[in-house]
Amino acid sequence: MTIFCSHCHRPLQAEMSCLPARAKQAPSAPRPFRSTKSASKARRDQINAELQALRSLLPISAQEKERLSYLHTMALVCLRLRGAQLFPPGLAPPTGPALGTELLSLLPGFLLVLSADSKLVYISENVAQVLGLSVVELLAQGDTVFDILDGRVGEDVHKKLLLAQEEPGREVTFVSEMRTSKAFRLQHGGNRVVAVCGRFVALRWPPSPSTTAFLALCTPLVQSPTDGEAASQDDVFQSMHLLDMTFIDVTESVTYHLGYHREELVGQSWYSLLHPEDAELAAAQHRAV
Repeated sequence: MTIFCSHCHRPLQAEMSCLPARAKQAPSAPRPFRSTKSASKARRDQINAELQALRSLLPISAQEKERLSYLHTMALVCLRLRGAQLFPPGLAPPTGPALGTELLSLLPGFLLVLSADSKLVYISENVAQVLGLSVVELLAQGDTVFDILDGRVGEDVHKKLLLAQEEPGREVTFVSEMRTSKAFRLQHGGNRVVAVCGRFVALRWPPSPSTTAFLALCTPLVQSPTDGEAASQDDVFQSMHLLDMTFIDVTESVTYHLGYHREELVGQSWYSLLHPEDAELAAAQHRAV
Protein backbone atom coordinates (compact mmCIF):
# COMPACT_ATOMS: atom_id res chain seq x y z
CA MET A 1 0.00 0.00 0.00
CA THR A 2 1.38 3.41 -1.02
CA ILE A 3 1.11 6.31 1.38
CA PHE A 4 0.84 9.83 -0.08
CA CYS A 5 1.72 13.05 1.68
CA SER A 6 -1.36 15.13 2.44
CA HIS A 7 0.53 18.34 1.52
CA CYS A 8 2.58 17.52 -1.62
CA HIS A 9 0.75 14.34 -2.64
CA ARG A 10 4.03 12.48 -3.21
CA PRO A 11 4.40 8.86 -2.21
CA LEU A 12 6.10 8.45 1.14
CA GLN A 13 7.42 5.66 3.24
CA ALA A 14 5.73 5.01 6.55
CA GLU A 15 8.69 6.45 8.48
CA MET A 16 8.95 9.64 6.35
CA SER A 17 7.10 12.92 6.40
CA CYS A 18 7.56 16.08 4.46
CA LEU A 19 6.61 18.24 7.41
CA PRO A 20 9.42 19.74 9.45
CA ALA A 21 10.11 17.67 12.48
CA ARG A 22 9.13 19.32 15.72
CA ALA A 23 11.79 19.78 18.26
CA LYS A 24 11.25 17.49 21.14
CA GLN A 25 10.30 19.39 24.26
CA ALA A 26 12.36 18.76 27.27
CA PRO A 27 10.29 17.18 30.03
CA SER A 28 9.26 19.80 32.57
CA ALA A 29 10.48 19.42 36.09
CA PRO A 30 7.77 18.02 38.42
CA ARG A 31 6.18 20.61 40.72
CA PRO A 32 7.12 20.05 44.30
CA PHE A 33 4.31 18.42 46.36
CA ARG A 34 3.08 20.69 49.13
CA SER A 35 1.22 18.95 51.94
CA THR A 36 -1.71 20.80 53.62
CA LYS A 37 -1.61 18.67 56.74
CA SER A 38 0.58 21.11 58.63
CA ALA A 39 -1.66 24.07 57.70
CA SER A 40 -4.81 22.20 58.76
CA LYS A 41 -3.21 21.20 62.04
CA ALA A 42 -2.17 24.79 62.67
CA ARG A 43 -5.75 25.99 62.12
CA ARG A 44 -7.13 23.30 64.42
CA ASP A 45 -4.62 24.20 67.12
CA GLN A 46 -5.59 27.86 66.80
CA ILE A 47 -9.31 27.05 67.07
CA ASN A 48 -8.68 24.82 70.09
CA ALA A 49 -6.68 27.56 71.77
CA GLU A 50 -9.50 30.09 71.24
CA LEU A 51 -12.07 27.64 72.62
CA GLN A 52 -9.90 27.00 75.65
CA ALA A 53 -9.67 30.76 76.21
CA LEU A 54 -13.46 31.10 75.99
CA ARG A 55 -13.93 28.15 78.34
CA SER A 56 -11.60 29.71 80.92
CA LEU A 57 -13.75 32.88 80.99
CA LEU A 58 -17.00 31.07 81.82
CA PRO A 59 -18.15 31.66 85.43
CA ILE A 60 -18.37 27.97 86.35
CA SER A 61 -16.24 25.67 88.46
CA ALA A 62 -13.01 24.18 87.14
CA GLN A 63 -14.51 20.69 87.40
CA GLU A 64 -17.42 21.69 85.16
CA LYS A 65 -15.06 23.31 82.67
CA GLU A 66 -13.14 20.06 82.29
CA ARG A 67 -16.32 18.24 81.26
CA LEU A 68 -17.34 20.80 78.64
CA SER A 69 -17.22 19.71 75.03
CA TYR A 70 -16.70 22.22 72.22
CA LEU A 71 -20.47 22.23 71.55
CA HIS A 72 -21.28 22.89 75.21
CA THR A 73 -18.65 25.63 75.39
CA MET A 74 -20.08 27.50 72.41
CA ALA A 75 -23.65 27.04 73.69
CA LEU A 76 -22.73 28.55 77.06
CA VAL A 77 -20.83 31.41 75.44
CA CYS A 78 -23.86 32.24 73.23
CA LEU A 79 -26.14 32.12 76.28
CA ARG A 80 -23.86 34.52 78.16
CA LEU A 81 -23.65 36.90 75.21
CA ARG A 82 -27.44 37.04 74.86
CA GLY A 83 -27.71 37.66 78.59
CA ALA A 84 -25.13 40.46 78.46
CA GLN A 85 -27.05 42.18 75.66
CA LEU A 86 -30.34 42.13 77.59
CA PHE A 87 -28.85 42.65 81.05
CA PRO A 88 -25.79 44.94 80.85
CA PRO A 89 -23.46 44.71 83.86
CA GLY A 90 -24.68 48.03 85.26
CA LEU A 91 -28.39 47.21 84.91
CA ALA A 92 -28.88 44.39 87.40
CA PRO A 93 -27.91 44.80 91.08
CA PRO A 94 -25.13 42.48 92.23
CA THR A 95 -26.22 39.46 94.26
CA GLY A 96 -24.00 37.08 96.16
CA PRO A 97 -23.92 33.43 95.07
CA ALA A 98 -24.98 32.20 98.51
CA LEU A 99 -28.08 34.41 98.46
CA GLY A 100 -28.95 33.28 94.93
CA THR A 101 -28.66 29.60 95.86
CA GLU A 102 -30.80 30.09 98.96
CA LEU A 103 -33.52 31.88 97.02
CA LEU A 104 -33.55 29.27 94.26
CA SER A 105 -34.01 26.48 96.78
CA LEU A 106 -37.25 28.14 97.95
CA LEU A 107 -38.81 28.25 94.50
CA PRO A 108 -41.33 25.56 93.42
CA GLY A 109 -39.64 25.44 90.00
CA PHE A 110 -36.85 27.02 87.98
CA LEU A 111 -36.52 30.44 86.36
CA LEU A 112 -36.45 30.90 82.60
CA VAL A 113 -35.64 34.03 80.59
CA LEU A 114 -36.21 34.28 76.83
CA SER A 115 -35.38 36.95 74.29
CA ALA A 116 -38.01 38.41 71.95
CA ASP A 117 -37.19 35.74 69.34
CA SER A 118 -37.63 32.90 71.90
CA LYS A 119 -33.88 32.35 72.37
CA LEU A 120 -32.74 31.05 75.76
CA VAL A 121 -31.11 33.84 77.78
CA TYR A 122 -31.05 32.45 81.32
CA ILE A 123 -31.91 29.19 83.08
CA SER A 124 -31.54 28.95 86.84
CA GLU A 125 -29.22 26.27 88.17
CA ASN A 126 -31.99 24.43 90.03
CA VAL A 127 -33.33 23.20 86.68
CA ALA A 128 -31.40 19.99 87.42
CA GLN A 129 -33.75 19.29 90.35
CA VAL A 130 -36.79 19.51 88.05
CA LEU A 131 -35.61 17.96 84.77
CA GLY A 132 -32.55 15.97 85.80
CA LEU A 133 -30.45 18.00 83.33
CA SER A 134 -27.92 20.67 84.15
CA VAL A 135 -27.93 24.01 82.33
CA VAL A 136 -25.09 22.79 80.11
CA GLU A 137 -26.87 19.54 79.23
CA LEU A 138 -30.11 21.40 78.52
CA LEU A 139 -28.34 23.78 76.14
CA ALA A 140 -27.10 20.80 74.16
CA GLN A 141 -30.76 20.27 73.11
CA GLY A 142 -30.82 23.65 71.30
CA ASP A 143 -30.86 27.39 71.89
CA THR A 144 -34.62 28.16 71.78
CA VAL A 145 -37.44 27.32 74.14
CA PHE A 146 -38.99 25.11 71.43
CA ASP A 147 -35.92 22.86 71.50
CA ILE A 148 -36.57 21.90 75.13
CA LEU A 149 -40.38 21.54 74.80
CA ASP A 150 -42.48 18.78 73.33
CA GLY A 151 -42.73 19.59 69.63
CA ARG A 152 -46.48 18.93 69.51
CA VAL A 153 -47.29 22.18 71.36
CA GLY A 154 -44.83 24.38 69.47
CA GLU A 155 -47.48 26.25 67.48
CA ASP A 156 -49.66 26.97 70.54
CA VAL A 157 -46.66 28.15 72.57
CA HIS A 158 -45.60 30.41 69.69
CA LYS A 159 -49.05 32.03 69.68
CA LYS A 160 -48.96 32.57 73.44
CA LEU A 161 -45.53 34.22 73.24
CA LEU A 162 -46.66 36.50 70.40
CA LEU A 163 -49.71 37.51 72.44
CA ALA A 164 -47.54 38.31 75.45
CA GLN A 165 -45.10 40.27 73.29
CA GLU A 166 -47.87 42.41 71.83
CA GLU A 167 -49.06 43.31 75.34
CA PRO A 168 -46.00 43.63 77.62
CA GLY A 169 -46.91 42.87 81.21
CA ARG A 170 -49.73 40.49 80.27
CA GLU A 171 -49.25 37.12 81.95
CA VAL A 172 -49.54 33.98 79.83
CA THR A 173 -49.37 30.34 80.86
CA PHE A 174 -48.79 27.22 78.84
CA VAL A 175 -48.30 23.60 79.83
CA SER A 176 -45.95 21.26 78.03
CA GLU A 177 -43.65 18.32 78.47
CA MET A 178 -40.02 19.34 78.85
CA ARG A 179 -37.09 17.18 77.86
CA THR A 180 -35.45 15.32 80.72
CA SER A 181 -32.42 13.13 81.26
CA LYS A 182 -32.46 9.46 80.26
CA ALA A 183 -32.23 8.45 83.91
CA PHE A 184 -35.29 10.57 84.73
CA ARG A 185 -37.30 9.01 81.88
CA LEU A 186 -36.38 5.48 82.95
CA GLN A 187 -37.37 6.21 86.55
CA HIS A 188 -40.59 8.12 85.89
CA GLY A 189 -41.66 6.71 82.53
CA GLY A 190 -41.31 9.82 80.39
CA ASN A 191 -40.57 13.52 80.27
CA ARG A 192 -41.86 16.01 82.83
CA VAL A 193 -45.00 18.11 82.48
CA VAL A 194 -44.23 21.71 83.40
CA ALA A 195 -46.41 24.81 83.63
CA VAL A 196 -44.63 27.91 82.29
CA CYS A 197 -46.09 31.16 83.62
CA GLY A 198 -44.53 34.47 82.63
CA ARG A 199 -44.72 37.81 80.88
CA PHE A 200 -42.67 40.11 78.67
CA VAL A 201 -40.95 42.93 80.54
CA ALA A 202 -39.32 46.03 79.02
CA LEU A 203 -35.85 46.28 80.55
CA ARG A 204 -35.06 49.70 79.10
CA TRP A 205 -37.03 52.57 77.61
CA PRO A 206 -38.17 52.91 74.88
CA PRO A 207 -39.14 49.23 74.63
CA SER A 208 -37.96 47.28 71.59
CA PRO A 209 -37.35 43.61 70.73
CA SER A 210 -33.72 44.02 71.77
CA THR A 211 -34.65 45.43 75.20
CA THR A 212 -37.56 43.14 76.20
CA ALA A 213 -37.37 39.72 77.80
CA PHE A 214 -39.85 37.02 78.73
CA LEU A 215 -39.46 36.22 82.43
CA ALA A 216 -41.13 32.98 83.55
CA LEU A 217 -41.35 30.50 86.38
CA CYS A 218 -41.47 26.84 85.27
CA THR A 219 -43.29 24.69 87.83
CA PRO A 220 -43.69 20.90 87.56
CA LEU A 221 -47.35 19.91 87.70
CA VAL A 222 -46.65 16.59 89.39
CA GLN A 223 -43.94 16.41 92.03
CA SER A 224 -41.76 13.32 91.81
CA PRO A 225 -40.80 11.45 94.99
CA THR A 226 -37.19 12.65 94.57
CA ASP A 227 -38.26 16.30 94.91
CA GLY A 228 -38.91 15.92 98.62
CA GLU A 229 -38.10 13.68 101.51
CA ALA A 230 -41.28 11.67 101.04
CA ALA A 231 -44.14 11.62 98.58
CA SER A 232 -47.47 12.95 99.82
CA GLN A 233 -50.89 11.56 98.99
CA ASP A 234 -51.86 15.14 98.13
CA ASP A 235 -49.32 15.36 95.27
CA VAL A 236 -51.96 14.46 92.66
CA PHE A 237 -55.71 14.12 92.35
CA GLN A 238 -57.66 11.89 90.00
CA SER A 239 -61.04 12.53 88.46
CA MET A 240 -63.61 10.66 86.36
CA HIS A 241 -65.77 12.35 83.71
CA LEU A 242 -68.58 11.78 81.27
CA LEU A 243 -67.81 12.23 77.57
CA ASP A 244 -68.65 15.95 77.87
CA MET A 245 -66.08 16.25 80.70
CA THR A 246 -68.66 16.57 83.48
CA PHE A 247 -67.22 15.42 86.83
CA ILE A 248 -68.74 12.18 88.10
CA ASP A 249 -66.08 11.51 90.75
CA VAL A 250 -62.87 13.07 92.06
CA THR A 251 -60.47 12.18 94.87
CA GLU A 252 -60.53 14.15 98.10
CA SER A 253 -57.01 15.48 97.46
CA VAL A 254 -58.51 17.91 94.95
CA THR A 255 -59.10 20.23 97.91
CA TYR A 256 -55.32 20.54 98.37
CA HIS A 257 -54.85 21.78 94.78
CA LEU A 258 -58.03 23.64 93.83
CA GLY A 259 -59.70 24.46 97.14
CA TYR A 260 -62.93 22.72 96.13
CA HIS A 261 -64.52 19.85 98.03
CA ARG A 262 -65.42 16.72 96.11
CA GLU A 263 -69.16 17.37 96.49
CA GLU A 264 -68.82 20.82 94.90
CA LEU A 265 -67.26 19.47 91.71
CA VAL A 266 -69.40 16.40 91.01
CA GLY A 267 -71.91 17.40 88.33
CA GLN A 268 -69.92 20.43 87.16
CA SER A 269 -68.14 20.71 83.83
CA TRP A 270 -64.37 20.50 83.75
CA TYR A 271 -64.42 23.46 81.35
CA SER A 272 -65.81 25.71 84.08
CA LEU A 273 -62.47 25.46 85.90
CA LEU A 274 -60.34 26.51 82.91
CA HIS A 275 -59.00 29.94 82.08
CA PRO A 276 -60.87 31.33 79.03
CA GLU A 277 -57.62 31.60 77.06
CA ASP A 278 -56.98 27.88 77.52
CA ALA A 279 -60.50 26.68 76.62
CA GLU A 280 -59.84 26.43 72.86
CA LEU A 281 -56.66 24.39 73.29
CA ALA A 282 -58.31 22.17 75.91
CA ALA A 283 -61.28 21.55 73.60
CA ALA A 284 -58.95 20.54 70.76
CA GLN A 285 -57.14 18.08 73.03
CA HIS A 286 -60.49 16.78 74.31
CA ARG A 287 -61.67 16.11 70.76
CA ALA A 288 -58.38 14.36 69.96
CA VAL A 289 -58.80 12.04 72.95
